[in-house]
Amino acid sequence: MKFEDYKLNAKVKKGLARLGFKRPTDIQYKSIPNILKGEDLLAVAQTGTGKTAAFAIPVIDMVYWKKINQRRPTNVNCLVLVPTHELAIQIDEVFKSIAKYTTVKTLALIGGVDQDPQIEALKKGVDIVIATPGRMFDLISQGHLITYHIEMLVLDEADYMLDLGFIQDIRDLIRKLPKRRQTLFFSATINDKIKKIAYTLVKQNAIRIQLSTDDPVAQSIEHFVLFVEMDHKRFFLERVVNENPDSKILVFVRTKVRAERVAKAMGRVDIPALTIHGDKDQQERSKVLQQFKTGDENLLIATDVTARGIDIPAIEIVINYDLPEEAENYVHRVGRTGRASKKGHAYSFCSAEEKETLAVIQSFLDKEIQVLQIDQQAYNDTLNIERERTNDYRAVMDEIEAFENRKKRKKKK
Repeated sequence: MKFEDYKLNAKVKKGLARLGFKRPTDIQYKSIPNILKGEDLLAVAQTGTGKTAAFAIPVIDMVYWKKINQRRPTNVNCLVLVPTHELAIQIDEVFKSIAKYTTVKTLALIGGVDQDPQIEALKKGVDIVIATPGRMFDLISQGHLITYHIEMLVLDEADYMLDLGFIQDIRDLIRKLPKRRQTLFFSATINDKIKKIAYTLVKQNAIRIQLSTDDPVAQSIEHFVLFVEMDHKRFFLERVVNENPDSKILVFVRTKVRAERVAKAMGRVDIPALTIHGDKDQQERSKVLQQFKTGDENLLIATDVTARGIDIPAIEIVINYDLPEEAENYVHRVGRTGRASKKGHAYSFCSAEEKETLAVIQSFLDKEIQVLQIDQQAYNDTLNIERERTNDYRAVMDEIEAFENRKKRKKKK
């Protein structure tokens, strides 16, 4: 089935055609008709399979239909709730692109930036809001975001939104929404605990769509684990970068401090690297992502702040410099490559200290990650990069010292 065969408004179809959308992906094919019927939905599918468009396309069509047929004033009709600033901005861009030829207006509400422009936009009229919880509740409490018109609620990265302290926020929000509403949950991973919570927030006859449950990692991604010593990881990262000079590489580390340290280590060997983490303000984070997207720099070192939802199709390689503490985050991390059916590669550097963490991840995946075997000679050759560099440095210093000695001898004569 092609998008042109769907009963969508011609202007929505025009937006899809401009983006090169011809046929729906599996998650889109299964989700769009149910959403257009007004069904509540719990959808789970691998990363990079087009989940954002799976809800954006029908939501835009439904909101636009209401605008042109009911001639209602522009009020927020749909709220999309997401866990991170970057994901909110990205989803807003997707909505704007699909809705380009319609009168549907969207807005990203995120913290870390001045709220006044957001308030002004809400006053002028917005149909769809994509928000992070903190800024959303701020603007609700101030009376700038009115909730009684909201007829659709979408939770993207639903497993995360219903866990880690967000659940009470979600329940508080739902009490502020109309009882007659449509609720949509989308995620790449979900466990039984979160599933039970999700079903308490939707209609009893909610549709459940779960694709590719046997392997949460998309088939387009080849992922491997390398066993290396903790102190040797930087040499292997250097080797991967040098052997893939034109590739866009995303590296995940555990902490903010570690991100900066790894970037400095790369800088010492003349490999420029960007970093993104929670200590950077929103303006800095947006600038870094833009530099990475446009190819100004091809190496980005990140904490899990970017593991979920960031869609940069050109990422060829993901490296887990440190294994993630949460097993689910492995799926979201490696899912930053191999998007939209493109091939991707992911490598995890596992030290002896991380083998228990690896076991938990493999238990979550219900399969072992293929080991990339490195013979001792190749391993030593990787470490020899540093030895050669040190020797080169010493050779230069010896040459300088010899030159200075020759100058001294000439002066004595």
